[in-house]
Amino acid sequence: MAYFRNRTVNLLNLHYWIHAVAVTGGSAFFVTYLLKAGVPAPTALSSFALILLGRFLIRPLIVPLTVRWGMRTMVIVGTLLTAFQFPLLAEVDGVGTMLALLIVVASVGDTVYWSTYHAYFATLGDDEHRGHQIGVREAVTALVGVVSPLMTGLLLVTYGPRAAFSLATIFCIASALPLLRTPEVRVARTVSGAFRASIPGMLLFIADGWIMAGYVFVWQIALFTSLNEDFLAYGGALALAAVIGGIGSLTLGRHIDAGHGSRAVVYAFGTFSLIIVLRAVATGDATVAVLANALGALGACLYVPTLMTAVYTQAKRAPCTLRFHVVTEGGWDIGGAGGLFCAALAIHLGLPLWTGILMSLFGVAAMVVLLQRYYAPRPGLTYPAP
Repeated sequence: MAYFRNRTVNLLNLHYWIHAVAVTGGSAFFVTYLLKAGVPAPTALSSFALILLGRFLIRPLIVPLTVRWGMRTMVIVGTLLTAFQFPLLAEVDGVGTMLALLIVVASVGDTVYWSTYHAYFATLGDDEHRGHQIGVREAVTALVGVVSPLMTGLLLVTYGPRAAFSLATIFCIASALPLLRTPEVRVARTVSGAFRASIPGMLLFIADGWIMAGYVFVWQIALFTSLNEDFLAYGGALALAAVIGGIGSLTLGRHIDAGHGSRAVVYAFGTFSLIIVLRAVATGDATVAVLANALGALGACLYVPTLMTAVYTQAKRAPCTLRFHVVTEGGWDIGGAGGLFCAALAIHLGLPLWTGILMSLFGVAAMVVLLQRYYAPRPGLTYPAP
C-alpha cells in the first residue's frame, strides 16, 4: 500500500476525517435547521447562495494573505474560522440579524479554508497514488458520517441546537491539531500564466457547484420534509447512507490509478445521473427517500475521486497551485449560487422540490464532457489516469 507512505498526506487525511465530524454533524443540518427555525425553503436556499457569493467576493484576498503567511498557516486559520459558524447557526430564529451574521461569518471561514486546503492537499499529494489517496480519504469520511449525524440528530431532539452544534464546533477546532505537524508551503508573490492554467479546473467546479445545488441542498430539504421534519430520522438516514457509501471510494480510486479514468467517468456519472432521477421521484415518500439518500452516498464515493483526481493533478502542474484553487473555488461559488438561486426561484413560483433536484442533470452533462477530455489519452503527456 504505497499510497500510505506519504506521512504528510496521512496527517492531512486525519485532519479531514476529524473535520468531517463537523461537516456531517453540523453542515449537513445547515439548511434543514434553518427550515425548523422558521426560514422558508426559498429563503434558506438563497441564504446559502449569498454565502457562496460572499465567498466569491472575498476570495481574491486569499492569495496575498497566503503569500505573507504560508499555505499551512492559512489552512489552520480557515479551520478555526469555520468553527464560528456553528454557534451562530444555533441562534438563528427566522429571517433576521443572526441569519445575516451567519451568512457573513460562513462566507469568510469557508473561503479561507477550502481554497487553501485543496491547494495544500494538491501540492503535497502524489500524482501516481492520487486516486487511492482521495479514495481512502472519502471512504473513511463516509464511515465517520455514520456516527456524527446520529449524534447530532439525537442532541438536537434531546438538548437543543446549542448542544448539537457545540459538538461540530469542538471537532472543527480539534481538526487543526494534525496540521501542526505538516510542513509549511510558501507561495510565490508573482506568477505568470496562473489564470489561464486554472480555466480547466474552474469549468469543472462551475459544473460541480451547479450539480451540488440540487443534488445536496435541495435534496436535504426534500429528504427532511419526506421524513416529517424529524431530526433523528434525518440523522439516521444520513448514517445509513454513510454505511453503504464507505466502500465505493476505495474501489474507484484504485480503478483510476490503474489508468481507467475515462471508464471511471462513465461508471461514476452514469450512476450519479440515475441517483438524481431517483431522488426526484422519491421526494415525498419516506421509504424511497431513505433508499435514494443511501444510494447517493455510494454515488458520491464514485463521484469525488473521479473529479478530484483530475482537479488536484491539474492544480499541482499549474504554475501556482494556490492561485489555481482560488480561481477554481470561485467557479464553484458561481455555479453553486446560480443553481441555488434558480432552485429557490422555482420553489417560490410554486414548482415542486424535485424540479430543483433535476436541474443537477445539466451540470452532470457538462461534467462528463469536461472529464472525458481530461482523461482521454494524449501522446506525450502522462496523467495519473490516462
